[in-house]
Amino acid sequence: MDDVLKQFISNENSSTSDDDDDDLYNEVVEYMKSKNPMCPAINSSYQVTIAPGAYVCEERLQLIGEISIGSKTIIHPGVSIIAEAGPIFIGDGNLIEEQCVIANRFPPGVDKDQMNQVVMIIGSNNVFEVGSCCEALKVGDNNILECKAHVGRSVTLTSGCVIGAKCSLTTNEMLPENTVIFGSDHQRRTMPDRPAFQTHQLDFLARILPTSHYVLKHGTKSHTPAST
Repeated sequence: MDDVLKQFISNENSSTSDDDDDDLYNEVVEYMKSKNPMCPAINSSYQVTIAPGAYVCEERLQLIGEISIGSKTIIHPGVSIIAEAGPIFIGDGNLIEEQCVIANRFPPGVDKDQMNQVVMIIGSNNVFEVGSCCEALKVGDNNILECKAHVGRSVTLTSGCVIGAKCSLTTNEMLPENTVIFGSDHQRRTMPDRPAFQTHQLDFLARILPTSHYVLKHGTKSHTPAST
């Protein structure tokens, strides 16, 4: 165990003043941040614009690059939004659950210095369930990526599509509206209607998340790591 944590535990088991406890507690918090690779303030440069009415949980949040988050979008703890190859614009009313990755990365094996920036645009009322990964540069409205689903950079999601749990779609194609991909063999069918809006769930989360999580306030925030 590291010395900082040993001292904190030792003091917790002995009689110390409140001021000493507060100082040491703050030191432990900063220490744990430095150990946490998901902490945006330590390891990455970013500029994020959060619209009023959006709720972005700060815990284990990873932000890289230029990011815009629309009104009424809910972002749970442990989400990574990586705008490495260009800005990411996330629309209104999206639900992004724990351990999701939204990534605008450079294609593997390219010279990053020779690549132009490409914008990733995610529409409104989409749901990204736990552990899903979206690298599609164009995402329309009212789509669902179920748990641990993956959509690659060359896919265009139109609107009303559902990518089933653990399905991985890395083809170069534009999915027709209301397409459902499901099962281990990635079967496809077309739904007659789009998935239902998550209005009630978003309203519930907007009320409950700030009571149990640190939430980033709306506005524009930026960070550049100190040079070493």
